[in-house]
Amino acid sequence: MKRVNIKCPYCGSRAFLRPASVVYGAKAINPAAPYYVCARYPACDAYVAAHKDTRLPMGTLADKNLRCKRIEAHKAFNRLWESGLMSKKQAYRWLQASLALPEQEAHIGRFSTFRCEQVIQMCGNFFPTLDKAS
Repeated sequence: MKRVNIKCPYCGSRAFLRPASVVYGAKAINPAAPYYVCARYPACDAYVAAHKDTRLPMGTLADKNLRCKRIEAHKAFNRLWESGLMSKKQAYRWLQASLALPEQEAHIGRFSTFRCEQVIQMCGNFFPTLDKAS
């Protein structure tokens, strides 16, 4: 397994692989799930989930605001394929092409707040009447 060195973009500290229970405590659905957590947590609340098998991060470290924006972007993006408008694979290809990103960069877990807002707006264009009625 390759060792990953992650530096927190918020405070500059190193992030370490920790179990989900460090972040979520007794509320953790899977307490042993791997997460990269800033060494200054909880003063710096940046973290990101890691893949169970490879232990590679699923994206970049994110603070609460960015995590919330990524969740919002995922909800908007998932509507594309959950509604049957396109397959999941087609949706990711559309996202990659629309943002002119290489495949390895076209993942919401790697996006900034600005990029997440772009995704939310672009996906909302597919469902304009639903979004205005809400």
